[in-house]
Amino acid sequence: MKEEEIVEILKTDDENFRKLYQEHRELDNQLVELDKKHYLSTEEEIERKRMAKEKLYKKDKMAESVRVYRKTHSLN
Repeated sequence: MKEEEIVEILKTDDENFRKLYQEHRELDNQLVELDKKHYLSTEEEIERKRMAKEKLYKKDKMAESVRVYRKTHSLN
């Protein structure tokens, strides 16, 4: 089973995964908006770095959920 298929299953069946996925997408959209600016203030730069770290953390948690799903469902 492909990772994309597992993600779709988890988005449907796992509320925590769905929340992580939605928050990850929101952070991505916010970062895209910040990146459209030609100049970031010091505060915006700090906030951008914080959001990027949070987005990566959520991505890592989602990847962990996919690994657990694969392991518990004996998928390779």
